[in-house]
Amino acid sequence: MGCSGVSPCRCTDTSCVILQSFGSSHEPETEGVVMMKEEMLKEMGVTLDDMIDTAMMLWVPHPGVETEARAREVFSSELRRALADPNVWVLLYAGVALERDARQGCIPNLDPVSYEKDLTCLIADEVLGMAISMYVGGYKGHFDYARFDKLKPGVLKSLGPFLDDIVAGLIGGVSANMYDRGAADAATPP
Repeated sequence: MGCSGVSPCRCTDTSCVILQSFGSSHEPETEGVVMMKEEMLKEMGVTLDDMIDTAMMLWVPHPGVETEARAREVFSSELRRALADPNVWVLLYAGVALERDARQGCIPNLDPVSYEKDLTCLIADEVLGMAISMYVGGYKGHFDYARFDKLKPGVLKSLGPFLDDIVAGLIGGVSANMYDRGAADAATPP
């Protein structure tokens, strides 16, 4: 079924209700929606500043983002753009829910002790991180996700098995977009 396109959306389709809860209704963001997003990030154990700081740990000067100050500015803008997409929030929500359920032992055939060890046989966290990075930044995003996932700089080293991958996926995708946006801006005459 999906959204009827009526503003405000009043449909009861489950996917639409979930999207509405993350500020993707047909209305402009309200204070309540902004608070929900902040609560979601808080549940993830990460802030926007944490993500920006973590991205800068692997930043390399590139046309259009030659200085860290400019890279922070462009990354922040691209991060806001990515977080305006309800699909990104749905993927993040899935990772948060899986982290919570795995810690509580609610995922069949995955006990909390094994989960915390982040066993190599558990790849769903990697798949989710890859999905986020490729959705946000394409193949370049996937490449950057792999860098962040392997090195686990900044806030990534303090997050659980699902959360480190979803946040690394978001940072990787946004980082790739930062480099593309910087290069495009640098190539555009003033």
